[in-house]
Amino acid sequence: MYSRVYVEITNICNMNCSFCHGHSRAPRRMTAEEFLHVLSEISPHTSYLYYHLMGEPLTHPNLPQFLQMAHERGFRSVITTNGTLLKKRSDELLSVPLYKINLSVHSFEEGTEETFLRYLSELSDFADKASAEGTIVVFRLWNRGFDEGKNEKILSFLKARFLGEWAENTRGIRIHDKLHIEWGERFSWPDREALEGDNEVFCYALSDHFGILSDGTVVPCCLDSDGVLSLGNIFEEPLTKILTSRRAEKIREGFSRRCAEEDLCRRCGYARRF
Repeated sequence: MYSRVYVEITNICNMNCSFCHGHSRAPRRMTAEEFLHVLSEISPHTSYLYYHLMGEPLTHPNLPQFLQMAHERGFRSVITTNGTLLKKRSDELLSVPLYKINLSVHSFEEGTEETFLRYLSELSDFADKASAEGTIVVFRLWNRGFDEGKNEKILSFLKARFLGEWAENTRGIRIHDKLHIEWGERFSWPDREALEGDNEVFCYALSDHFGILSDGTVVPCCLDSDGVLSLGNIFEEPLTKILTSRRAEKIREGFSRRCAEEDLCRRCGYARRF
């Protein structure tokens, strides 16, 4: 069993963040029929479904339907969002089962002080309601060293907005039950044009997770934005066959020896964390 599977229901995003690698694929959204097929294929492999690789999941008009479909089949759904569409879709998300939502507060890079505070207020209103109804809500600040003092403003806003424990831990801050802040360093995405590092690399790809792009391409990890390390296509062949392919086995076995079998993995800044 894998701890989670990343399913890119859309590769379309409504923002263009400086830290995001982006992709060169044609814009695409999964259909309900395709998503149902994905659920059927991944069901023996995980109980946790993450709705992103590239793209903003809240841009998909069928997201509430997808969340309900996944819940009915026993999955726990986790969304990561830039939060800019939350006000528009809040009622929909609060009406369907959602296990966890990560709010990437570091995504908001433009606009005036007034629009930024309005953005934080909208996120906080949603977080208040969702956490009260049992959804885990995490404010993500994955931009240490690049926030230019903005994180302190965010913390001040949230401290004034939420009562709670405000207990620090190794990953961030627990505000109260179901509501958290998570720190993270800014990292370099895998890039075929990046300088190649040494061959000694460890990654959890294919040992505890893998990803599926919106066109059905199965990839080892959630950072392969262009499907460079394609293992096969879930709409064309069984997932079990894809995950046991020669390429997949070589990648998996290589990482068990702290060895990057693929060129792209030797050019991944995130993998250097491990």
